[in-house]
Amino acid sequence: MIDKTFNTAEVYNLKDIVEYSEASTVSKIISRNEKGNLTLFAFDKGQNLSEHSAPYDAIIQVLDGSGKIIIDKKAHIVKAGQLIIMPANIPHAIEANERFKMLLIMIKE
Repeated sequence: MIDKTFNTAEVYNLKDIVEYSEASTVSKIISRNEKGNLTLFAFDKGQNLSEHSAPYDAIIQVLDGSGKIIIDKKAHIVKAGQLIIMPANIPHAIEANERFKMLLIMIKE
């Protein structure tokens, strides 16, 4: 299923699709089906996603700003234009030391 907001065969600037909101984390689903999900996030400074794990790999592509991705208790700073892969079944968390936007790609096996 693709969100009705997004037309096929159209060009989108991912950074512009989701907006920052004060003291909040905003998410927008681009696509969700049995094979995986594409979700955009905009984190205001100080926001986070608490530690959790998933049964499949997840890829973060940073679109704007920078964030801290903690994988198995090790912190990684990722900036716009960079990506990081969070391995399946390993605890991870996200912290916004500044505002940042990211695309989360989850591919299920």
